[in-house]
Amino acid sequence: MEETSKSIIIQHLENQRAFFSTHKTKAIHFRLEQLYNLKKAILKNKKQLEQALWEDLHKSPEEAYLTEISIVTAEIDNHIKHLKKWAKPKKVSTPIHLLPSSSQINYEPLGLALIVAPWNYPFQLLINALVGAISAGCCSLLKPSPDAPKTAKAMQNMIEDTFNSNYIAVVQGGKDTNTILFKERFDIICFTGSPKVGKVVMKAAAEHLTPVILELGGKSPCIVDADANIDVAAKRIAWGKLINAGQTCIAPDYLFAHHTIKDELLDKVAKNFTEMYGSSIKESRFYPRIVNNQAMDRLENLMKQGKIHTGGTVDKNEKFIEPTIIDQVDPDFLIMQEEIFGPILPVMTFNHIDETFDYINKNEKPLAFYYFGKNENAKQVLAKTTSGGACINDTLLHVANHNLPFGGVGNSGFGSYHGYDSFLAFSNKRAVVNTPTWIDLPLKYAPFKYFKWIKKLI
Repeated sequence: MEETSKSIIIQHLENQRAFFSTHKTKAIHFRLEQLYNLKKAILKNKKQLEQALWEDLHKSPEEAYLTEISIVTAEIDNHIKHLKKWAKPKKVSTPIHLLPSSSQINYEPLGLALIVAPWNYPFQLLINALVGAISAGCCSLLKPSPDAPKTAKAMQNMIEDTFNSNYIAVVQGGKDTNTILFKERFDIICFTGSPKVGKVVMKAAAEHLTPVILELGGKSPCIVDADANIDVAAKRIAWGKLINAGQTCIAPDYLFAHHTIKDELLDKVAKNFTEMYGSSIKESRFYPRIVNNQAMDRLENLMKQGKIHTGGTVDKNEKFIEPTIIDQVDPDFLIMQEEIFGPILPVMTFNHIDETFDYINKNEKPLAFYYFGKNENAKQVLAKTTSGGACINDTLLHVANHNLPFGGVGNSGFGSYHGYDSFLAFSNKRAVVNTPTWIDLPLKYAPFKYFKWIKKLI
């Protein structure tokens, strides 16, 4: 992917600042019109987007629709339905000592948004954030990932055919383009990627005191307790792990299984791999591929420790890694030191649930957390751990509910979006006090003759 020059980026920023200063993007009817236009464009370009996702990641049209396109169109519908209500000034109560003033919160767009997306869900993670920027009334500069070049180009064509670049523009490139972008001043940056690059983004944003939404990753644990429904747990873990061949920031990264059910659980997870993708998984049109050779080498290196329970086959020419379960994993193994981001499931065993708490809490806070077991036990598990999001007796589903905020905590990121939280993320909550002039109480003025009354009121 060819890098974008600094001069082009500067021109985009100047044009967007000029357009934003016209205040046209603040009008609710304008925002709604752009949301409708975006949805129409997505539906018009659906086939091209599906083909691009197939070429980049071997995603089937079914998976592309379920995990990318439908999530974005549902997000658009949600914003269209609620935008007028969300954007309406919100009256709040006024303390007695400030009466007869009135108070309200006005929601105004932050301004120019930079949205930088990764390659694993290249469409969803770029355009879903754009929905929030449009809804809030911002202008946007979009930066897709060069590691999904077909999808990046398809999205650029779609955006350029639908919007004027002084409102929404796309720039392409890799590290060099990112370096230029991060040095410029934006009013908000939404970045999805690794914690390592997230720190670079945050440091660069600090130079301009730019607010950031960082959607990062980490090692999301999955605990299966002794009293869990093993059949259901096995199926849902297999599904959550293999969507996009495990290249999902909220995939169950590693498994903690109670010693009394571990063997049965692993056998059933392996069985579900086959039931979902067939006995010859490599031939399945539903099983995606690893994004590039560098990722292949990294994942293959992670498979060298522990005991292979299931899978282990690698075909570098096809960028294929068979769904793999690794048993007898120790915490100091390389596979437990970094986010896996592939179809490999390392397994550790526990005797008492407190062992899982000790391990999870001494490591970085995860983006997602999964627990399979009785609801009464789940309450204790949630109370003694933390994560950006969580599911009880399922995986991944919290990301699909636009009534829930999506975001990380600590090393897995901060700031959240989706639904109303997307509108808020790209908006400034402006506090306004309106004081009438028909009366001017002397309480607040020097020499504070009525100070004893003020003390009683405050």
